[in-house]
Amino acid sequence: MSVVTSRLTKEQEKKLCTLLGHAKLSLLFKATVHGYGTDTFHNKCDQQGPTVTVAYNKSGYVFGAYTSKDYAQTGQDMADNQAFLFSFCNSKPKAEPLRVVSNNPQYAFTDGNTGPNYGSLVFLCDNTATVQSNPGTYMFDPVKMHGNDLQLIECEVYRVEDYGRLMETPWRTIQWTSERKKALMENITNWRPDVGSVKQARMLLVGPVGAGKSSFFNSVSSVFRGHVTSQANTGSAGTSLTTEFRTYSIKAGQKGKTLPIILCDSMGLEEGLNSGMNLDDFTSIVRGQMQDRYQFNSSMPLQAESLYYRKSVELKDKIHTVAYVIDARKVKLLPDKMIEKFAALRKKANQMSVPQLVLLTKVDEACPLVAADLKNVYRSNYINRMMREVSDLLGVSLLSVVPVKNYSQELELDNDTDVLLLSAVNQMLRVAEGYFDDIYENEKCE
Repeated sequence: MSVVTSRLTKEQEKKLCTLLGHAKLSLLFKATVHGYGTDTFHNKCDQQGPTVTVAYNKSGYVFGAYTSKDYAQTGQDMADNQAFLFSFCNSKPKAEPLRVVSNNPQYAFTDGNTGPNYGSLVFLCDNTATVQSNPGTYMFDPVKMHGNDLQLIECEVYRVEDYGRLMETPWRTIQWTSERKKALMENITNWRPDVGSVKQARMLLVGPVGAGKSSFFNSVSSVFRGHVTSQANTGSAGTSLTTEFRTYSIKAGQKGKTLPIILCDSMGLEEGLNSGMNLDDFTSIVRGQMQDRYQFNSSMPLQAESLYYRKSVELKDKIHTVAYVIDARKVKLLPDKMIEKFAALRKKANQMSVPQLVLLTKVDEACPLVAADLKNVYRSNYINRMMREVSDLLGVSLLSVVPVKNYSQELELDNDTDVLLLSAVNQMLRVAEGYFDDIYENEKCE
């Protein structure tokens, strides 16, 4: 008897797993092998725990539904606040997967004797290779969901293993109290480098388009301002919204003292040869040669004759720490060319003896258990796995990978978000201390 194999390609499975979190997929049902009959579907898939239905059509759409509940043919409408519909298209490999949740989680799906029935999408309709589509409880654009092609070439159901588990105890200890927030703010405000010629540590934020570099600055600034602010340009676009090199100081309060850190925002990294920030501009920034508000040009790096080229560089102008900013949802989707770019940046920074760390952003969007309670960030198996994968991909120690949640849509500050952000800044300062310790030791030797 031949082995039943999955139709999902490696890249498709990666995309699906960005929605499912820390998950292993085990194939239970394959319509082209087992038939499109609903009796066979229930025979294979009932009482299997969390499952994901994956449908394929000739238009290149891969779409379906996830539920954390059992199929049991109870005939009842099932509540499941973790259920969602999804879709992605083969012709749009770089597009983010569509994810749609029910506007009434008390009616996530109907547990009947039909095929997977999510109301808005019913699979194996009338025991055929057909999907019934009627946006309702799950609101979506049919064109984006399945391209209005309801005839399937395949339908598979997978058991989702190890999804949503939390570790019994956190693998890193963090205090989430308001007292801890206050202590971190005081520690950051009062921090000073050991080198007298430098008053502020300059920290460069580098990462792919949309990873959250500008949002990180805005979020840290918000914590110290006491309200959500948006000084740096942010948003979602196919190319970098940061077109200038910017150096941002942060004040404690509207008219408070300036903090001993400068966050430097750079153009986003992109896959293309002449797109995004290039290695030469990265080198100029780290060396302190690029001045604030230089307009990036992907096809031509900063030139010595430019008005924004700093000819006389002092220690205070150089970058003292590089922070690579990576979206936790996209760790598995990082293209080889992007990983190669990170490797080149890492090599160059190492040559210049600049310490580095990784800010893993959007951890709440990557893991639903962290979204439910940010304090689960160090109990989440999925976030732990993403941090370890980033550590391996970029060649940095796990100690140098720090998770954060930026302010993106909130209008009010949240204590847990503030503590995680401040903990990240505190770790960045600890990393910078290593840079200044080396300078201080060299000065003593001289």
